[in-house]
Amino acid sequence: MQTSDTAVCDDPLAAFYTDALALLEASGIRFLLGGSFAFARYTNLDRHTKDLDVFVRPSDLARTLELFDAEGYETELTFPHWLAKVKRGGSVIDVIFSSGNGVARVDDEWFAHAAEGVVLGRRVQLCPQEELIWSKAFVLERERYDGADVAHLLREAGREIDWRRLLARFGSRWPVLFSHLTLFCFIYPDQRDVVPAGLMEELAGRLTRLTVEPDNHVCFGTLLSREQYLPDLERHSYLDARVSPHGSLTPDEVRVWTDAIDK
Repeated sequence: MQTSDTAVCDDPLAAFYTDALALLEASGIRFLLGGSFAFARYTNLDRHTKDLDVFVRPSDLARTLELFDAEGYETELTFPHWLAKVKRGGSVIDVIFSSGNGVARVDDEWFAHAAEGVVLGRRVQLCPQEELIWSKAFVLERERYDGADVAHLLREAGREIDWRRLLARFGSRWPVLFSHLTLFCFIYPDQRDVVPAGLMEELAGRLTRLTVEPDNHVCFGTLLSREQYLPDLERHSYLDARVSPHGSLTPDEVRVWTDAIDK
């Protein structure tokens, strides 16, 4: 895989990003870059980017924001369960420590399996391809669909994927991964051997063994879209899979995330 600069970035933003990366490196806070830079590293698909996605552990979030505050940047905890922002002028850095649905929380595995890359002339660590697929697989909104990103990651990086580790990331939510793998085989018939046949057979077997669970009145669609399954919660009294004991979010975190839909 290439390790050169990968995503297209406006020159004014490049200076903002370079300063921010230098500050993070000097602080000793471990971080990963995601977004367009990581995506391009694995797929060779360049994208014009207007923000920088920095991933940190939840335990490092407060220190990260304090670091930028001390240097005169504007910071905000946009969504307390997964996202903060660092701003200067019109430039923005997203500081990500989980995902909107609470599934893809940044932990030690992100760092243990990170890839090296060079971004804006600086050698950095990038989010692992398995974690990119894991987090993107759940973004299936009407206004944003990351399924094509998953397909491109599988096509370009699939032969290097640690499939057992990826499957473990999905855990009991493995049908989401299986759905993307099935679509991949449809999209790229000449690349079907990228996905191990044994894995597809295993997941297909799991699917045939699924049974109706009449007492399990939970809607897992809310893990895929924060808006499209709200009627199921309201009209049919389904439990929200994002909320304990099925998920990691509190009712207040879900409310804040839902209230932001129109914004």
